[in-house]
Amino acid sequence: MKTSDFKYDLPEELIAQDPLEDRSASRLMVLDKVTGEISHHIFKEIVDYIEPGDCLVINDTKVIPARLIGEKVGTGGKVELLLLKRKADNIWETLVKPGKKAKVGAKISFGEGLLIGEIIDIIDEGNRLVKFTYEGIFEEVLDKLGEMPLPPYITHKLKDKDRYNTVYAKNSGSAAAPTAGLHFTPELLEELQNKGVNIARVTLHVGLGTFRPVKVEDVTKHHMHSEFYIVSKETADMINKTKEAGKRVICVGTTSCRTIESAADEDGRLKETSGWTEIFIYPGYKFKVLDALITNFHLPESTLIMLVSAIAGKENILNAYNQAVKEKYRFFSFGDAMFIH
Repeated sequence: MKTSDFKYDLPEELIAQDPLEDRSASRLMVLDKVTGEISHHIFKEIVDYIEPGDCLVINDTKVIPARLIGEKVGTGGKVELLLLKRKADNIWETLVKPGKKAKVGAKISFGEGLLIGEIIDIIDEGNRLVKFTYEGIFEEVLDKLGEMPLPPYITHKLKDKDRYNTVYAKNSGSAAAPTAGLHFTPELLEELQNKGVNIARVTLHVGLGTFRPVKVEDVTKHHMHSEFYIVSKETADMINKTKEAGKRVICVGTTSCRTIESAADEDGRLKETSGWTEIFIYPGYKFKVLDALITNFHLPESTLIMLVSAIAGKENILNAYNQAVKEKYRFFSFGDAMFIH
């Protein structure tokens, strides 16, 4: 299986640069994973496709304002730093640009000294371990100085930080949003609950590996970055009961999908658990828990388009994507949605 098998042509003007005013007003393509049949809707009509007793799995991770712009102490040279993973209380794995200014021992000042970062090690792929010193609470300092780490294909500045988080975001730690969840409003979630749909929360802190291109032509040789996840007892029980009742487990986003598939045993049962996952889902994968998926439209040749192809088949997905281009759907993080069932 080749990476180039997952290529499609996308005009640049279809990459959504700004979120819609009304989260639930985005478009929704509904794809039958068996027949390949496609229909076109508005996202709030998702309620019509989810039945009482079905379980909607949402990822409640929260994106932190992880992009920091500072100056190298001593020279004043501009340095950009992106927080990737917290390794200890005040030590983070980071991506630093330009790397040549980030030698071990170098110090970077943010907000005129409100936050100081010292490079203490250089690790995998040139990432830096940075130790921070500051007064007060780190999260409050970060909220004051940091910017949202928008994906590289979004060139517009985000007016409202909250729009790159879901309305149910709770557990801080992501460097990127679980974007399929951006379409939900509190009203829409309430409508689903009133209909008898169960909502299960998982946490997977999304890393930048999400945007990293697949650099090998043989798909099976690609290595995923590890991401931390949590499944509570309440969520495990809810999903197990849904399966026992013959109802569907519907994941909101590829991150929710990867969490429950990582946490499930060979029989598709879940228990309370947490850990790191490097699961890579591509065609040929046998799903243990997932029945349906709400997702956005993904980059060509990405691990995410491979994942959705594992659910619906590569031909069905590429046909759907070509239709989406023809119908001028909006693509990627702030774009439109797809329901694969």
